Amino acid sequence: MGVTRHIRHGLAALWLIFAATVAWAQDQIDYAEWDRIAGQIETALEEERLSVEGLDGLRESLVGWRDRFITGTDLNSERIEALRTQIDALGPPPAEGESESDEIASRREQLSQSLAEARAPQLEAEAAFVEANALIARIDSRIRDEQTDEFFRHETSPLTPTLWSEAASRLGQVAGHAEEEIAGNLDSLRERGELNDRLPIAFLLLAVALILIVRGPTWVERLVARVERASGAHGQIVFGFLVSLGGILLPLAGISLINAAAVSTGLLGPTARAIALGINLGVIAVSVGRWLGTRLFPSGSAAPTPLHLAEGDMRRGRILARVAGLLLGALLLIRVVGDTETFRGDLLGVISFPFFAGLALVLFLLGKLIRNGAPASGADAGSGYADWLRNLVGRGLQLGAVLGVIAAAIGYYSMARGILMPLALTLAVVAFLVTLHFLVQSLYGMARGLTVEDSENALIPVLVTFALSLAALPPVSLFWGVRTTDLTELWTRFRAGLRIGETTISPGDIVMVAVVFALGLMLTRLFQGVLRNSVLPRTRLDTGGRNALVSGVGYIGITLAALAGITAAGIDLSSLAIIVGALGVGIGFGLQNIVNNFVSGIILLIERPIGEGDWVEVNGQMGTVRSISVRSTVIETFDRTDLIVPNGDLISGTVTNWTRGNSIGRVIAPVGVAYGTDTRKVERILQEIAEAHPIVSVNPPPTVLFRGFGADSLDFEIRAILTDVTYVMAVHSDLNHEIAKRFAEEGIEIPFAQRDIWLRNPEALAEARLGEKASREEARDDRPRHRDDDGEGDGE
Repeated sequence: MGVTRHIRHGLAALWLIFAATVAWAQDQIDYAEWDRIAGQIETALEEERLSVEGLDGLRESLVGWRDRFITGTDLNSERIEALRTQIDALGPPPAEGESESDEIASRREQLSQSLAEARAPQLEAEAAFVEANALIARIDSRIRDEQTDEFFRHETSPLTPTLWSEAASRLGQVAGHAEEEIAGNLDSLRERGELNDRLPIAFLLLAVALILIVRGPTWVERLVARVERASGAHGQIVFGFLVSLGGILLPLAGISLINAAAVSTGLLGPTARAIALGINLGVIAVSVGRWLGTRLFPSGSAAPTPLHLAEGDMRRGRILARVAGLLLGALLLIRVVGDTETFRGDLLGVISFPFFAGLALVLFLLGKLIRNGAPASGADAGSGYADWLRNLVGRGLQLGAVLGVIAAAIGYYSMARGILMPLALTLAVVAFLVTLHFLVQSLYGMARGLTVEDSENALIPVLVTFALSLAALPPVSLFWGVRTTDLTELWTRFRAGLRIGETTISPGDIVMVAVVFALGLMLTRLFQGVLRNSVLPRTRLDTGGRNALVSGVGYIGITLAALAGITAAGIDLSSLAIIVGALGVGIGFGLQNIVNNFVSGIILLIERPIGEGDWVEVNGQMGTVRSISVRSTVIETFDRTDLIVPNGDLISGTVTNWTRGNSIGRVIAPVGVAYGTDTRKVERILQEIAEAHPIVSVNPPPTVLFRGFGADSLDFEIRAILTDVTYVMAVHSDLNHEIAKRFAEEGIEIPFAQRDIWLRNPEALAEARLGEKASREEARDDRPRHRDDDGEGDGE
């Protein structure tokens, strides 16, 4: 009765799938047919009468409908855009209490009605798309529930002795079925007289296949050793890796020959074919395990490895990798045969338990080796993160191995299979990615001519490995129970994009924005280069003006490129105006200093109170302006240090620009002469000195001022206009040297500072000094005296 019910439910699911597929195959979307099929699928989901296979079939048909609805959401897009443009051209509708001409009102009503009619198919497709999406989500939820129930399903423990004989008997039945199939096919070939023609070819293929599978990897390892010895530093890794792939390719060729032999004889029936398929998977697993073990635990090889182990541990790692491949292959064989022969879950648990236990032990020991693979202290600087990662992977393997074997022992067969097999496969993928990283690193080093150390520190190989790791996530997720339909669903949602209000931003839109923006940016840089190198040098603009113009063109070009990209992608940002406005207010308060500096930078570029190359003084610091960006200005001081000044400080504060507009400036050189010196003579000499300097301007001529009577000297100043103010310090020094020379020749004295000290009561100071002396003598007389034991009169 139960079998009949399952058959009836399966036929019902097939009928639903057939009806959905036929309706989907039509060119036009038949929404009446869709409503009928959607109702039937919803009824079937509510009654919960479908198996996982039936649910997958219904989901596939729903995905086809949904794809058609996605296409339908773009119907009449061009017409809708044209109608909206016409409506916008009429201007906004009149406000309450206002009116517009009858012609405009009639035209507006006609266009609005046409727009509603044009949008009707889109709205209908969007509604159907939402409904199909909801049904697909319900089916996915049902399938995930089924998978969860299967994962936590409990069977009789494989340690129960009563199951052992039953499992052995069931295996004998499978072997008997395969034997009967082969014997029957042999009799058929013998009757047709084809046996003698097919068997020699089959035996030859089998012999070659066994040689390739058994001896091929050993030959390849020997060849790898030769290639590595004959190659350079990078060649050892690259050519060694490429040749080592033969360790996988030769066994694959052997498997192909075995399959060819089986097909040529026609001896295999369903059960024997399942066993052959399992053996094929097992051979592949063993070959990959051996190859990964050789690459990850090399023996005297140039192959790099992230593990730093002794030779004994390396050998143990290679053995464990091969055993892991063998056990994984055996489990794959059991699974394929079990699915074909419909084994009971408890019997599968009994048959698989020894292999689960062995695989768990191997994974646990591999985890221990990986944890011990850290370099010795000081051997690998900066390896803290690598040590942490190795420790994490090792502990994860050990924890997974313990959980898996416990689950298998207490009867959770699906759980044990869902932990141990994905764990082993994931470890294989990680090991393969590590090997690929070293290959990419060496290829990059060969291409760029780098040393091994430089290629290890390069960024490009790391980015390539990161991209490969991202590409490996989908297959790894499949190992852990994620269905292919889940991945395709994620991809579909990713392609559909993010809907914000009336705007949908899809990956295609993002790519379009990026491409158009990149083209606009390239054109902007090209135009800036033409301006900087060909146009502006032929104008009368100074350097600061040229730089300001080039920077302004850059900002305008970037803005136009961004707007062009958004427009080309068809993204309507009007619905985001309120959100952007609110964010703008928040950002304005939170980043007001940055905004202030940004606006100040624009003002500096437009008004140009300072420019690149100007000599300025800001807050007591002097230097040359090197660059003006949108946030700050870099000033190189005379100490050759960079002074970063926010643009807001330059606008709101006081800035002295010594070279704005021209390089003319003034030098002031003060000097003092002794009292009694002829002041007119000093004035004449200083005038001659100033006029004789080549950088001092003669129009206006320099002046000499008699500033006044100082405490120690008569004070004069030379004030002269310089043709290049940047030499003000050198000119000042030259003037001082010349003044010292001429004054010495003319006998003019530059006085030292002199001070006369008058004591008001010198007699009191004398009495105090005599009193102090008497006190010291009295204190010396009061000191204790010692007995003169040696008769020398010294009191000792």
